[in-house]
Amino acid sequence: MKRILVPIDFSKQAEYAAKVAVSIAKLTNSKIYLLHMLELPTGVIDPSSYGSSSNTPTALLFLKRAYQKFENFKKLPFFEGVEMEDSVLFHKAYDGIIDESVKNDIDLIVMGSKGTSGLEEMLIGSNTEKVVRNSDIPVLVIKQEIENFKINNIVFASNFHIDARKSFQKILNFTTIFDAQLHLLKINTIHNFETTKESSDAIRNFINDFDLSNYTLNIYNDISVEAGVLNFAKVIDADVILLNTHGRRGLAHLFTGSIGEDLANHAKLPVVTFKI
Repeated sequence: MKRILVPIDFSKQAEYAAKVAVSIAKLTNSKIYLLHMLELPTGVIDPSSYGSSSNTPTALLFLKRAYQKFENFKKLPFFEGVEMEDSVLFHKAYDGIIDESVKNDIDLIVMGSKGTSGLEEMLIGSNTEKVVRNSDIPVLVIKQEIENFKINNIVFASNFHIDARKSFQKILNFTTIFDAQLHLLKINTIHNFETTKESSDAIRNFINDFDLSNYTLNIYNDISVEAGVLNFAKVIDADVILLNTHGRRGLAHLFTGSIGEDLANHAKLPVVTFKI
């Protein structure tokens, strides 16, 4: 991991994400790419004619304000000692983030989220969810301020179908960076019941041929997949939750039902998504 992209909208959530990204950058000796996408009102500027006499004054005004905010943002004390590059672009946020991640050969995208409850609400219906849905690059979603970002326990929640093996090596690589324990988790619900042996065999067949050392195998029963993931994460005091996504199908298919307020609070854990 050498290149980390952090989309910035100058919100508190963006600051939280940047702080975590810097922690990872210091651990991995990575470069931080800060990106602000200017989505201007219709008619204010036509990006295709950027630089023309009719658009330049307005565009420059927005650019000037954005760069002023960037200069103040980069003065936050946690940025000290990290190599950075920043840019401001006229583009729809999620499209621009995807384009820039490919252009700069990014290894990890770190984004803030304003979601208020549950994993589904955290990642569905927002620019963050759109990036998660379209990005071939892992996306780390940060929801609250983390004073000292450290990962000791990682939950990888999956159905452990064979197609998910495509991204599993990336998950192992991520775990190795932090020298963390990986907790493999399969949720068993009343609507999708399996015997313990069936679930255990599925996980063992899934990890066969991969080099794993520090890991646990877990089957957890709950009322829904989402509730099970969050409850298990709470039980083991997890630092981050890892999930697979299926591209444009997004994450919605993973979750059914709803969870209580206590689980909604626990959903503030960082979540990393890996596209299958």
